[in-house]
Amino acid sequence: MEHPRSLVIVEDDSTFGRTLQRSFERRGYQVHLVSGPEDLGTLLEKTVPSFAVVDLKLKAASGLPCVRTLHERNPSMRIVVLTGFASIATAVEAIKLGACHYLAKPSNTDDIEAAFNRAAGDPDVSVTSRPTASIKTLEWERINEVLAETGFNISETARRLGMHRRTLARKLEKRPIV
Repeated sequence: MEHPRSLVIVEDDSTFGRTLQRSFERRGYQVHLVSGPEDLGTLLEKTVPSFAVVDLKLKAASGLPCVRTLHERNPSMRIVVLTGFASIATAVEAIKLGACHYLAKPSNTDDIEAAFNRAAGDPDVSVTSRPTASIKTLEWERINEVLAETGFNISETARRLGMHRRTLARKLEKRPIV
């Protein structure tokens, strides 16, 4: 019989992944920790969890295919995408592919568990709460949009944006300014 609070964490940072795993286990979840799409496929042959936490950027790969795979295996699964590279484009794609929520790092177990329980949208959320974005923020969002379009291919993204690959790599090392 499947555990009602089974959770898979798809995270390539082993320290962060183990920390999340222990925290969720203390809350009564049965947790499976995998580091990428290959390990996820192997796990899904054995079990299909009810909850998932997926890191958006897995080494050189995107976590978005993992979201799609998880949603296809269990459409009612509560999937939360975590990222240190938040952008509107990747948030939209994650939701389209089946995620119920998208959280920017740093996020803790409380944030993630609250997101599992907030699958429905909030029509009362303030539309004007975000100030006008700075040019750097708009640039960051455009870079992430093109990254998502190219499947996180740095060379192709740089070509489409008309910038040198090293320039793009330097920009990606920086955090977005909000």
